[in-house]
Amino acid sequence: MSNLNYILLAVRNPLASAEIYDQVFGAKPVERAKTFVLYVLPNGLRVGLWASADVKPEPRPAGGVELSFTCPDKAGVLATCEAWKKLGLQVMQEPTNMDFGFTCVLADADGHRLRPFVLNDNPR
Repeated sequence: MSNLNYILLAVRNPLASAEIYDQVFGAKPVERAKTFVLYVLPNGLRVGLWASADVKPEPRPAGGVELSFTCPDKAGVLATCEAWKKLGLQVMQEPTNMDFGFTCVLADADGHRLRPFVLNDNPR
């Protein structure tokens, strides 16, 4: 059986995107080139930023998938949202309560959605 452990995001400029994702991930990439940047996160997940002009077949527009980040509590969601706003990420959903918990959504310059959240005690 295959193992999901690698996510590729098609971006216009991997090096410029890496300036943001260094802060979002709290990590430095293990590979950094003009057309590709690779992070290996502490949990083992690999996230690659690939120059969209080099991706074959041509990627579809971003926005249908979210990178989600668990936070310890509501204050953590609020702090993450504020920190990411300062990085220039666009707020798509202000911090709010939803049926599963407290969350917000921001997007990077390529439209990739980032969702910090904390689950309710009894989600749904």
